[in-house]
Amino acid sequence: MFLTMLRAKLHRATVTQCDLHYEGSISIDKDLLEASGILVNERVDIWNITNGARLSTYAIEAPRGSKTFGVNGAAARHFQLGDRIIIATFAQIEEEKARQHAPTVVMLDENNDIVPHVA
Repeated sequence: MFLTMLRAKLHRATVTQCDLHYEGSISIDKDLLEASGILVNERVDIWNITNGARLSTYAIEAPRGSKTFGVNGAAARHFQLGDRIIIATFAQIEEEKARQHAPTVVMLDENNDIVPHVA
């Protein structure tokens, strides 16, 4: 049996841009993609801490060091600049391996800088 497990999470990111007329997706700083292990074009869930909106889209790369979290396309109707969000990915893992699995969690401050995290 396979279980759906949290694979990676960017926690409490701050939305830095919204572009209703862009094709879709969420733009994430390349440094933060690498820190979390989230891949370009990977499906991500976005949970808006500020207003409770939840949706799925895919990640695209924003310039390295930009601290960008840009919500694009129709999803931009559910987010505003300054909203705090959680971005999460999941993976199918065999039950025995799932018992030992630990996701990558990257905690962010209001400036989208990585802060220490103790699990």
